[in-house]
Amino acid sequence: MATTKENLQAAFAGESQANRKYLAFARQAAKEGKPNIARLFRAAAEAETVHAHTHFRNMGGVKTTVENLEAAIAGETYEATTMYPAMVKDAEAEGNAASAKSFDLALRAETRHAKLYRETLDVLRAGGDLENADVYLCPVCGNVVMNKPTANCEICNAAPDKFVKID
Repeated sequence: MATTKENLQAAFAGESQANRKYLAFARQAAKEGKPNIARLFRAAAEAETVHAHTHFRNMGGVKTTVENLEAAIAGETYEATTMYPAMVKDAEAEGNAASAKSFDLALRAETRHAKLYRETLDVLRAGGDLENADVYLCPVCGNVVMNKPTANCEICNAAPDKFVKID
């Protein structure tokens, strides 16, 4: 019989995956000209986020900002140094170039995320907060940059005007 901790972990994973899946479904519905179905999927995705956050809090997953940054650095570093390199290798061995490229782009973005988190942790430990800067996301590869980009994405070469401002 599973423990409550194991149940919370499984529920958090399931709700998190459902959120991402429903957002992908919403995008597809919107592309097919079905805005109301897209809206339903987005609402359900947000509901799954509510559930995931509740489970995560009950797991003790939300801590101080310092601890949260340390956890984020550890997670991003693991993905960039261990998880994605193995996945790239497996995809290449299987001749799956599209997946290998997807894994490689994610690896490179996760490396950038870890760097941003480390820099942010340094600022926080010095008693500060990030400068009041805009944050932008490359929708092609997941690269995150501070301030409006003026050059192509350093990871995937997407044009600066493709980046999305994150509020």
